[in-house]
Amino acid sequence: MIEIYTDWSCLNNPWNGWWAYLLRYKDKIKKNYAWIKDTTNNKMELLAIINALKALKKNAQNMQINLYTDSNYVKMWITQWIKKWKQNKWKTANKKDVKNKKLWKELDKLASNFNINWYWVKAHATNKYNNIVDELARKWAKSIS
Repeated sequence: MIEIYTDWSCLNNPWNGWWAYLLRYKDKIKKNYAWIKDTTNNKMELLAIINALKALKKNAQNMQINLYTDSNYVKMWITQWIKKWKQNKWKTANKKDVKNKKLWKELDKLASNFNINWYWVKAHATNKYNNIVDELARKWAKSIS
C-alpha cells in the first residue's frame, strides 16, 4: 500500500502559493513541493495531488493507494460531484463551467489509473505526515511573501 499526503499554502487568495506532497511506501518517503505565482488555494490543493500521482511509478497502478487531504473541496468533489460534472459536460448544476476545469480533468485522468481510497484528515491536528506536508508548504510560502 502507498500513502499520499498533500497540502498547500496560499497566504492570501489569490496570491502566490505552494503545494507539497509526501509519498510513503514501506520505509521509504519521498517529498516534493513547488511554488506558483498568482494562484488560489483550490488550485494549489489540486496541483499537490496531481503532482503526487505523477510521481508514482508505473507498478503503483496495481497497488492500493490511500490519499489523505485536509481539503474537503477535493475530497467531496472527487468522490461525489465529479461524476455528475462529467455527465453534464463539465458544467455545474447551475450550468456554469466547473472552476479549475482543466485541473479537474487532469486529476480525473490521472486518478483513473490507480486504485485510490480518498480520506479527509483534520488540518493542523495529530496526523504526523499531514503536518509534515503542511510545514513544507507553509515554510516556503512565508519565505516568499
